[in-house]
Amino acid sequence: MADKQIIKGKMEIAGIMGPLWFTGWLFTVGYLGLPLVKALFAALVWPYFLGTSFR
Repeated sequence: MADKQIIKGKMEIAGIMGPLWFTGWLFTVGYLGLPLVKALFAALVWPYFLGTSFR
């Protein structure tokens, strides 16, 4: 019989930032009521402004 493997570890914060960014982007697009073209443009510009404000 094969032995069971147990993998223990902790979740890193970097794994949370992608979904958190996506959630914030969806909130921003929904709150502003942007059309598709402006929403896609916001996907490119929003991280820049967010990064400069937290600097």
